[in-house]
Amino acid sequence: MVAPAVEEHFAEHHKSAMLLDEMRLATVPVASAIQAIIDITFWASLRREEGHSPKISLAYLPPEQSGQPMIFEQRLKLTPDILTKLAPAVERPGIHLGVWGEGDEFFVWGATRDLPGLCFVLEVVEPGLLVIKHRRLNGFGKFANVAVLKGEQIKVIDEHSIDMPDCPALISTLLGFTSPASWNQSMNVLIQLSISMRAHGRGGSLLVVPSDTKEWQESIIKPINYAISPAFSNISELMQQNEKDRHQSQWQGALRQAVDGVAGLTAVDGATIISDRYELLAFGAKIGRPEGNIPVEQILVTEPVIGGEALIIHPANNGGTRHLSAAQFVHDQRNALALVASQDGRFTIFAWSPCENIVHAHRLDALLM
Repeated sequence: MVAPAVEEHFAEHHKSAMLLDEMRLATVPVASAIQAIIDITFWASLRREEGHSPKISLAYLPPEQSGQPMIFEQRLKLTPDILTKLAPAVERPGIHLGVWGEGDEFFVWGATRDLPGLCFVLEVVEPGLLVIKHRRLNGFGKFANVAVLKGEQIKVIDEHSIDMPDCPALISTLLGFTSPASWNQSMNVLIQLSISMRAHGRGGSLLVVPSDTKEWQESIIKPINYAISPAFSNISELMQQNEKDRHQSQWQGALRQAVDGVAGLTAVDGATIISDRYELLAFGAKIGRPEGNIPVEQILVTEPVIGGEALIIHPANNGGTRHLSAAQFVHDQRNALALVASQDGRFTIFAWSPCENIVHAHRLDALLM
């Protein structure tokens, strides 16, 4: 069901990349190969090896298209049993099993960390949950998700969601980063924060407030348990470095470490607050409705997947108190963003929609896996 749509996605983006004179591109996967790899990997995801479920990433490319590949002397037939056996060796982040085919047969030829642009990648997140994605053209940052397959549920990312008039820049960046020109390094920070928040599994809230006003403090209960003074500016200082330095591994590693440090604070009860310049202002903060303001009664909920419907619901029906307080905060502070991670992996960005005159809850689980 999903293979033809995925083939079309890769073919279209490959054509666009060629127009940009991109040189290092992976071979466009055909629907029959996509279908076979998904089928075999799905059944492998349901197996266990010494009590552990496999967490693996498969990349569809021949060895000569990868950089510094580890090549088996004898290639292995792609089967659920082989994938289950190999999983413990390649479950660390960034390692991909290389898969290629001859005729109707597919083989595992080795492993690699270096993939060309637009390389088809299939990742096993948990039993029965697979994510189709590809590497961005300029290499740094999160892979672009194409589709999420969970059991019989199929979610194909709707890239046209980027055309929504109130689409926040963060979501636009997640949806449209197949070319270097569309990848905003500033938005990359919020994406990395979102991924790290979701990864710690404890749930949390991150408020992004304007740096040129203190009005947001009206929505925070005083005193703030863990206010930071002066503001901690590690991420901000890294983002001010020269564009040339940002392509060096040392800078990228420092940014990841700084991002993980801030994202870890969201595990503490209460909200973490940063400015739009990425300065840490507080964590463990309690959100309160300013005196005289009305409670938020409705929110608009959307998810950027094909066939997804926009729903207007009461915020209490969208999650627990964390989601409700985030919706109230954005309702009162309309120049702010609220990023909320649930313990079950759901992730929502709350932003004010001036077109609809309502708080817009953007469900982003399918983009962040």
